[in-house]
Amino acid sequence: MNGDGITLPAASRVVAGARTVLESNWRIEGYTVPNGAVYPFQWLWDSCFHAITWAALDVPDRARRELSHLFRTQSELGFVPHVDYETDPKHHAKFWGRKGQSSITQPPMFGHAIAELAWRGVFIDDLVEPATRGLNFLLDERARIDGLVALCHPWESGGDDCPRWDHWCPGGWEAGRWYDIKGELVGTVEQAADGSPISNPSFQVASCGFNALVAFNARELAGVTGDDELRRKADALATTLATRWDASLATWVDAGDSAATSGRIRTLDALLPVLVDSNRPALDAAFAQMLDPAAFGGACGPTGVHRAEPSYEQRTYWRGPAWPQLTYLMWVAACRQNRPKAQEKLATMLIGGATTSHWAEYWDADDGTGLGAAPQSWATLAAVVALDQDEY
Repeated sequence: MNGDGITLPAASRVVAGARTVLESNWRIEGYTVPNGAVYPFQWLWDSCFHAITWAALDVPDRARRELSHLFRTQSELGFVPHVDYETDPKHHAKFWGRKGQSSITQPPMFGHAIAELAWRGVFIDDLVEPATRGLNFLLDERARIDGLVALCHPWESGGDDCPRWDHWCPGGWEAGRWYDIKGELVGTVEQAADGSPISNPSFQVASCGFNALVAFNARELAGVTGDDELRRKADALATTLATRWDASLATWVDAGDSAATSGRIRTLDALLPVLVDSNRPALDAAFAQMLDPAAFGGACGPTGVHRAEPSYEQRTYWRGPAWPQLTYLMWVAACRQNRPKAQEKLATMLIGGATTSHWAEYWDADDGTGLGAAPQSWATLAAVVALDQDEY
């Protein structure tokens, strides 16, 4: 058991389970769908996590193909759409105003994915150019707010219904009404001549979580390629992001219209700057909260929202459950920041949650009850963590 009553299987069983999930969700076009029934297309940050797991499972060809296929729809400016509808190009075409792909992006996790593949000896030379263009699109072309990269839509953050966007749902958040508002916000995105999303005057926000992932992925890729200019941009963004730390709240605060409202709500994604920050007191506070059962801590992962927040809902989509990709990223941060206690605890959280939930999309942080689609491919990140642990 992991100390919280959750039984942890042997690493070999975790690996075998992960392989079964990925195999069942692999498509001949060259990518892994998140879930065959609910998410039957290719999603950007999902595929980056799939590639990392394929590489950890020693299937380098699929790891490479996953990322190569991801850049298939990249724009001239470098924008990478968050969904590729290759197998049904007309799907949601009216909604997005284009056929074949969406009109917004997602966290550019391909920088980290390429670094992980390179570390495992996978050939990545042909992936470097499109990944660099993808990151430079965000760093150079995307609008800025107080020096941070702006979001064009809440879906770009990956956290669709995160309480940080409640500023744009006046009168109180409600899932159905928020979905309609998200649809309206698609129509207010401003695009470059090639269709790349540049800004959104109706959604003025620079998410700390998203900016942390941009800076982190740029640093990861520059670490592989030696691209000093990309590293400089990443460091500059991380320096600006560090100014958003609020010690009284023990969180980083978003820039933009929600800075004084929902942009201050304590959510797990708002702690993603632990990937790039060097402020010891901030890091101490952030990691302590992840493990504290009165804050984010749970037997099967950190909750998505601080338990003391009024918006916390234990099993509601993006309002409280644990998410495997976020737990994985916090585990990566603990590894990089030399936090062995947090590293070990986050590892057992992810392994316990993924296996107890039967590889669900997300789950109850306390007991691992599976929520959302299942099996969901990114839950297989638990195998990456299990393989890394000498003992748990």
